[in-house]
Amino acid sequence: MNLTAMKAQLKTLRVQNFILLTLAGAVNAIGVTLFIAPVQLYDSGISGASILFSQITPEWLSLSFFLAVLNVPLFLFGLKRQGAAFTVYSTYTVLVYAVSAFLITDVLPVDVSLASPLAGEDLLLCALFGGIISGMGSGLAIRFGGAMDGIEVLAVIFAKRLGLTVGTFVMLYNVALYMVCGVVIGSWVLPLYSIVTYMAALKTVDFIVEGIDRSKAAMIVTGKQEEVCSALSETFGCGVTILPAAGYYSGNVKCCAYIILNRFQIGRMKELVHQCDPQAYITITEVADVFTNTVRKPS
Repeated sequence: MNLTAMKAQLKTLRVQNFILLTLAGAVNAIGVTLFIAPVQLYDSGISGASILFSQITPEWLSLSFFLAVLNVPLFLFGLKRQGAAFTVYSTYTVLVYAVSAFLITDVLPVDVSLASPLAGEDLLLCALFGGIISGMGSGLAIRFGGAMDGIEVLAVIFAKRLGLTVGTFVMLYNVALYMVCGVVIGSWVLPLYSIVTYMAALKTVDFIVEGIDRSKAAMIVTGKQEEVCSALSETFGCGVTILPAAGYYSGNVKCCAYIILNRFQIGRMKELVHQCDPQAYITITEVADVFTNTVRKPS
């Protein structure tokens, strides 16, 4: 990445993102230090490796130390591929995560030395709530331009070279991490519970990044374009995109209407369409993100 491109990307940094990334790092630290680490469960990615190293090294080499030392070089390594803005956001988030973890475990009066102060020694509760809370932090980091874990950078860089998807690369890393943890501590109970943590975090990240109530996209193939589109537009107060279509066997000219709705509107949409055209063909798919400018209908 040349200097000019880097400067251009740095100009896109926003104060609002830094504020929300600060929240993301703090939330992630709460999930890990109050639920996961105290009962010797393991987070995913570099965070999980940091927990393991903090357990098997001298006490002064804390979780916060490994979070910074292991993650920051990975983000810098991915600078060329991921861009300057992503690198700055991610490095900042991890540093907030590390500092927050240090404050909780070494400065503030929170006793996390024996077991979780919130869920006791109940491994399942710690695994679930630790995963959900840390997943909220990771999801916020991704949503506002950064990342909480350097393993994602390695996945983007090396997964394609290895013939893997990014998700598969991360999953294989975590499987290997939990196997190493099991061998090191001489027990498989905690690594297996850590998988629960990983799955809870993964699902929470999806909710935060993509939204709990994902939109639906409907593709409607109909020969009664005016009736169907008019009914949809008047009922839902939104635009409908029309694409030309034709039947392959029949050769009949039709149109394909494309509309974005929420899940509560799908049933009503199907009723309206089939009232106008009983022969209409409808397919529905999930939509993760919708970006648009509001366009008002001409009066």
